Amino acid sequence: MTRPTFQTALIVGAGAGLSGSLARLFAGQGLKVALASRQPDRLADLATETGAKSFACDVSQADQVETLFAKVEDAVGVPDLVVFNPSARSRGPIVDIVPADVEKALAVTAYGGFLVGQQAARRMVANNHGAILFTGASASVKGYPQSAPFAMGKFALRGLAQSMARELGPKGVHVAHFVIDGGILPPGREQSADRPDSMLHPDAIAETYWQVARQDRSAWTWEVELRPWVETF
Repeated sequence: MTRPTFQTALIVGAGAGLSGSLARLFAGQGLKVALASRQPDRLADLATETGAKSFACDVSQADQVETLFAKVEDAVGVPDLVVFNPSARSRGPIVDIVPADVEKALAVTAYGGFLVGQQAARRMVANNHGAILFTGASASVKGYPQSAPFAMGKFALRGLAQSMARELGPKGVHVAHFVIDGGILPPGREQSADRPDSMLHPDAIAETYWQVARQDRSAWTWEVELRPWVETF
């Protein structure tokens, strides 16, 4: 049994929560880390803590995604572990939702996932090695009332991940989708005393991402659902 090793991680849609936990875990494992966000100035503390480099990118723009990967390659190295976290949502009754808001949600969550996945795959297939991890949500499998745009984007992202997993697995690239079925505990906040474990701890989620990325290819996982034990099914 052979477990893959990684050199460079790129976290797209980075922030202080789950992305912060991932960045700290990856850096602790000896990986060079790159962080991408529409507002990279907000990542200064995390970049300092983890030794990561930050980059600006709007994932809904193909030219910006292509430029991001080129810059990461030059500054950090070819990413062989890529995590896609961005999403956009618009809430409201289906009869009132503004079409432009739906278009934006799909452009960020689904189309952005495709653009990042495509750039990552081009590099990983060439090396017959790599892992692409997509962050989903409850809405990936459950469409909630007044949340159609978010469900549309997350359902599409899940389909993208499943298709990529089947196509790229034989080429040495592990693609996995993570259904985060519950709220993620924000930085600096404690679990509710009357409802312990009611939110997922970002460090625990990050550990699962790493475990999946490190799987032997004879037993790869393409999807994992993570939920606190108090969550109803």
